[in-house]
Formats: sequence, structure tokens, C-alpha cells
Amino acid sequence: MAVGDAGARRPNILLVVADDHAANAVGCYGGPHAVTPRIDTLARDGMRFTECGCTNSLCAPSRAAILTGTYNHVNGVTTLSTEFDARQPAFPGLLRDAGYRTALIGKWHLGHGGEHDPQGFDHWEVLPDQGDYHDPTFLTMDGGSHVRGGYATDLITDLSLDWLRSVEDDGPDRAPWCLLVQHKAPHRPWEPAERHADLTFESAGGQPETFRDDYSERASAARGARMRVGRDLTREDLKADAPVARETDPAAYADWALERYLTDYLRCVVAVDEGVGRLLDHLDETGQADDTVVVYTSDQGFFLGEHGWYDKRFMYAESLQMPLLVRYPPLVAAGSESDALVLNVDFAQTFLQLAGVPALDRMQGRSMVPLLAGTTAVEAGWREETYYRYWEHLDGSHHVAAHRGVRTRTRKLVHYYGSGCDQPGASSEATAEEWELFDLERDPRELRSVHDDPAYADDLARLRTALDDLARDLGDTVPTTTA
Repeated sequence: MAVGDAGARRPNILLVVADDHAANAVGCYGGPHAVTPRIDTLARDGMRFTECGCTNSLCAPSRAAILTGTYNHVNGVTTLSTEFDARQPAFPGLLRDAGYRTALIGKWHLGHGGEHDPQGFDHWEVLPDQGDYHDPTFLTMDGGSHVRGGYATDLITDLSLDWLRSVEDDGPDRAPWCLLVQHKAPHRPWEPAERHADLTFESAGGQPETFRDDYSERASAARGARMRVGRDLTREDLKADAPVARETDPAAYADWALERYLTDYLRCVVAVDEGVGRLLDHLDETGQADDTVVVYTSDQGFFLGEHGWYDKRFMYAESLQMPLLVRYPPLVAAGSESDALVLNVDFAQTFLQLAGVPALDRMQGRSMVPLLAGTTAVEAGWREETYYRYWEHLDGSHHVAAHRGVRTRTRKLVHYYGSGCDQPGASSEATAEEWELFDLERDPRELRSVHDDPAYADDLARLRTALDDLARDLGDTVPTTTA
């Protein structure tokens, strides 16, 4: 009996979403920071997606896309200053309407109060806005709040296990459940648990090949961004006094700042990995492992010193790539892998199909169930182009220019369109319109734009048409205002 067929057992769904967890800091992705042994077991026992991307590399917009299966111009969350209308359809509410018990624990970050509170859940307990790492406040669905002593990552796991135990008491004929465990970690400021305060990592002292990037062969947007590890991280971020002065020895200061940043970042990741391990152990102990779809992901990628940066926002690879691991033994072969160009807008329809619930016409993604079952991207007729848009033009902190783009397996075209489009949180300052084109086969680290190279004229023309076609098909409109 196929997944989603009438009469088939409907699986439980456990979705764990970290915040800013780069694929390079998930061991099974082969990066330099292998600190996730429990998360890595999901790749061993399930499927690893190697080309999962976000459609807007910011926390709130990505979370809205995951919930609704829609791009941000449709769900309304374009920047960090736009709140989510939680009354719009989202997969948890559709599952609940179909008989699932649903819960959300941890980071919400989509606004609070009235229509902005989580909806479609039997239970929720969430951090206000970004929340705190230590002794955090949680908001509750009865309109109250309370402070819980301890470390946020541990507490989110504790509360998740408490809810699972409460629904498991309903007996053998209980309805399936869907639980969203949404961590604050490893979001800035990087504050590890006390037990991890002295952890060290050999890899934290290593530098990406692009750490000394001078941005000389790309658009001015790269040079203008304010997220350089050696220049823009504050003493508060790094929680230590530097052994050298930034002004007198900037290279040595940057080396030190990178190691400091990565050490605390990875310490935060270790706690997330431990929490995932506790959830997996519970599924084993209660006999639910084979009946539960377990998904681990992040809301976007993150720069771990690549191009000299921390943070995300850009359409460059490290910011665009989301880790995505899926374990579900009845469907997914252990140790399998997919290179399909999947997106965060695909998650909602995937969960709905696994549960046998029809997706809504407004959803703009595509169910990954055929891929999970072993169908290749080619056999599935999967998309060969993805659309991206970052709306928060020249925000006060990171100063990244608004842009949109199209990516294929071998090329990437980025359009810095020069305007904030009157979006909340975006600057009204107009900037010069710029373009970047990357040959991902010859330049996988995206160091040299070939936009003006005559040898790529055909590629450029094709991708500019594809970019406009994608925007039109998705219902997005980008103004042509330039400085």
C-alpha cells in the first residue's frame, strides 16, 4: 500500500528546525565541522538531500515558506519586520483538520498577538521573538508566559518530550501526531550551555579557502555588506578581548575572531545534536521509530567564514543551502541521497502527501515523496531552476542589497535590482542595478562573475528570460527602479 493511500497507516511527523545551522556544520555533509553524530544518523538511516535551498535566506521568511508552502510575496513575510498572518492555511492546521494532534515548541519568530500567534496547533509554547539562551521566557497559547530555568536548547527538547508523552497516553488507537521542534540555536549571539563552555574543536581554527576574499570580481553589493568576521563582529559577539588590535594587525585579528566565532557557534550546535539524540532515543524506546517521519533541517544556510563572512542573506551557496535529512523506514532507503533541487516551499506538500491530506492550490512547492521513495530527479521530472528573492534592502545591520536570482545545476544569475520596494525593514535608498553570473562548474565557490564575458552571452540571455518567467509564473513582481 503506497504512502497516502486510503487505509494506509498515517505516519507521525517530527520536524526539527534549527536556526542558522549551516550544512558545513553537519557532519554528514562532509564539511570541516563534524560535531553532529546524532543528526548524522538520520543520513545513515534515511535520505540526505544535497541541494536543498531556501527561497529567501532570512529566519522569518523561511519559516513562513515552510509552513505555508508559498513564496514570501504570497505569504506576506518578506523581511524580519513583516509579521505573519497565521490565519492563512498552513500544513499543521490541515493535518489537525485531518485528525492529527499537532504541537509547536521553541522558536516561532513570526509575530505575536492575535492573528500573529501560532494557529493550527493543539498545543504551543514558544520563545518571544528571538528568545534567550539562558533562563528563557516562553509564551503559551492561553495568553500567558513564564520563565523556565535552564538552557533554551535543552528546555525546548524537554517540552517536546513532555508533549509526546502526553499524547502517547491516549492508548494504542491514538491518532498520529505532528510535532515541530524549533530551536533558537545556533543563532547569534552564540551562547553555549555551561557544560559546553570549555569544548574545543580542531576544525574551528581552520579557515575556508575564501576567507580572504576581496570581492574584486563581483558586484559592489558583496563589498558593501557589513558582515565580515574580522571587521563587523563586535566584542559582545565574541565575548573576549582580542590578543591583537584590529587596527594594527587586521589579518591576525580576523584569524582570532574567526576561531572565537566558530568555537561558540559549534558549542551551540553540539547541544542541538544532543537534543535530537534524545528525541530519537524516545522514538526507539516507545516503538515509534518505524512509524515516524523524522526531518532535520535549518531555516537557511549560514556563512562560517566563507567569503570572510558570518550571517546569511545572499544567494551565494553557503547562505542558500539548507541541510535536509529525512528518515522514514517504510519509504526511505537507508543511506540514500538525492541531488534534486528541492526548496523549503516543498516541505508542506510533502508532509501533506505523507499524511494522505490533499494540498491546497495556493501552495507553490511540490511534494518530495517520489524522491523519498527513490525516484531520481530526472525520473520525477523535477525542477531544473530555482527562484530566490531577498527583500530586506540595505538593512541597518548587514547592509545587503535586495536581489533576486535563478539557479540551475551549472549556472547562477543574481540581479541586484537597486530598491527596497517599500518593504518594512528595508532602506528607501536606491542603489545601482547590478548583475552577477556564475559558472558553478568552473567556479563553485562563486568568486568571479562572468556576467560581462562574451563567452557567456547565450547563458546570460537564457537565464534572464528564465528569471523573468519564474517571477511571472510565481506571481512575483520586481520593480525596475535603479539609481
